[in-house]
Amino acid sequence: MRKILSVLVVLSLLLSVGLVSAQEVDWSARRLDDQVTLTFMIDRDQSLDGWEALFRQIEEVLNIKTVLDLRPGGIEGDNLVKSRLATGDMADLCAYNSGSLFKVLNPAAYFVDLSSELYAENLDESFKNSVSVDGVLYAVPNGATSTGAWLYNKRIHEELGLEIPATWDALLDNCARIKEAGLTPVIGGYRDSWTSQLILLADQHNLVHEYPNFVDEFNAGISTYSNTPAALRGFEKLNQIWELGYINTDLNSTSYDMALEMLVEGQGVYYPMLSFALAYIEENFGDEINNIGSFGQPGDDPDYHGVTLWLPGAIAIPKTSKNIDAAKLWLEYFLSKEATELLAQYSKPTGPYAVKGLEVDVEMYQAAIELMPHFERGMTAAALEFESPLKGPNLMQITQECGSGMSTPIEAAEKYDQDLKKQALQLGLEGWLD
Repeated sequence: MRKILSVLVVLSLLLSVGLVSAQEVDWSARRLDDQVTLTFMIDRDQSLDGWEALFRQIEEVLNIKTVLDLRPGGIEGDNLVKSRLATGDMADLCAYNSGSLFKVLNPAAYFVDLSSELYAENLDESFKNSVSVDGVLYAVPNGATSTGAWLYNKRIHEELGLEIPATWDALLDNCARIKEAGLTPVIGGYRDSWTSQLILLADQHNLVHEYPNFVDEFNAGISTYSNTPAALRGFEKLNQIWELGYINTDLNSTSYDMALEMLVEGQGVYYPMLSFALAYIEENFGDEINNIGSFGQPGDDPDYHGVTLWLPGAIAIPKTSKNIDAAKLWLEYFLSKEATELLAQYSKPTGPYAVKGLEVDVEMYQAAIELMPHFERGMTAAALEFESPLKGPNLMQITQECGSGMSTPIEAAEKYDQDLKKQALQLGLEGWLD
């Protein structure tokens, strides 16, 4: 597969949803007579060229000027979002996670109801569920589905005669050979603490393959990370990479962008990361993007090798915005084919869009193409945060400790279970209240 000829095809493979035709809109008739300026808060740890191009297009088409309000990633960024919402000082548009992290923000209290907007019926149901409370929609999808996979330097991989590992043991064997060659097998960029979660979270497809009832039992407060061997396995993998000396020892002072540079330059060979990093690599390293491949995190079953999916992030309108109507128009245009095709020129999709009937014709990253067999065989699972209202706020600190040898896997799992229980109590979830 060399191109995304139609995202309809990918959607049918991945999500099996019915599609409706995207409506044509006469945007010239929607253009505002008087210019409005909107502020837009977004995570700074991503490519911004596409956003800036989109802002110029929106200003030309709709007479709406957009000003970036950048926030840091990780806990610092999460706390800033919560603080700005609580003080009524949030931007006119807020880009954030979907799923459990979005719902922790108390959307009903802080965000505008979008349920009656015309585009609401065209959004994928899985995404709608991830940003809705009591049936009320509070956000729209920000881009396409992504994957939690292992990026790898293809040139080094081939020079060392390595094959794509289908099991965790095979991955460790590859790491041993890479270390013998004097290179770093696995790259850690834990200075941006959110990146430390990837090995644990990307193991979700292996977890549900091993224990299909985990999500239901987890939501009911029956199965936890510490009492479920298949769930504990994710913490074990995270810790094992450190204990075997397969990750850079300066991982806690290495940032996300430094880690990607290490990968591109071949200082390290593997980097567990979300596929949105491919756009950053292309923007900053050009043709080197063709030297980056990807594979799903291996499990223990040689007959099963899959990948974990992340639903798109969310964009919401805070109730404190003084330009809600203009912000709604901005979102409507953002979901259009025109806006999507423009953004796809800067950041190619690595999975389906969450807007039914939306098609783009753009060359895919080779790394994304390599994951397609997992989708075609149905060997995928959504990350837990999209299947559950629970995601402990301290997970990135817990995984950072476990992934740098400061705690054992069982200690990390027990600590995370306590973190989850505190959140469940705040949310009033039955089962966790016992």
